[in-house]
Amino acid sequence: MWYELIFRGMLVGLASSITVGPVAVLCIQRTLSKSRQSGLASGVGVACADTLLATVAYFCYSVMQSWLDQYALFMRVSCGIMIVAVGVYIFLQNPVTQIRRNRAGKSDLWQDFVSMFGFTLANMLMIIPYIFVFFGMFSIETTETVSMNSVLLGALHLLGFFGGAVCWWFCLTSLISIFRNRFRPRHMLWINRIAGCLIGALGAYTIISTFIEVFVL
Repeated sequence: MWYELIFRGMLVGLASSITVGPVAVLCIQRTLSKSRQSGLASGVGVACADTLLATVAYFCYSVMQSWLDQYALFMRVSCGIMIVAVGVYIFLQNPVTQIRRNRAGKSDLWQDFVSMFGFTLANMLMIIPYIFVFFGMFSIETTETVSMNSVLLGALHLLGFFGGAVCWWFCLTSLISIFRNRFRPRHMLWINRIAGCLIGALGAYTIISTFIEVFVL
């Protein structure tokens, strides 16, 4: 069903956005030093760039679909291992030093949007493989032939991806804005650790469920 495709896309968009890296640190910094609107405009810029990169990843994924189907077991385990590694990396990162180092200057919402859009695209070589892994993890469906159905299939997945990414940035900037008077940079360390644990657990679940499916069921 169409809503299932959108939901899967939202899961990929949410999972791809939940990390607290340099991009997230800049959005949080702008929310704290300027306004929630500034942080949200920056987040939407990131979401738009991520969706553009997800389109490229989706095309590559569709081209390799037959190969991926042939080695589905290997891919699921590999994706799980990579996600666990990403979770550990996020857990060990310390965004406090980045927040203290960054200084938000005066800019309007359009400049906030454009600057984060460009900054995200500049890191495309790191982001596309990351999105690609989540495509495999959440069983995103593609077709190798170009048709109206394949275009609609891709559009629904990417629409969900964008919705999931925007949802994350809206929730994050709103939460920080609400507690901005109580928010301290060290709190980001705990957000990083929680995000790392969640993503690592997701990868571990993928690995374990795959082995159970093969050797138990």
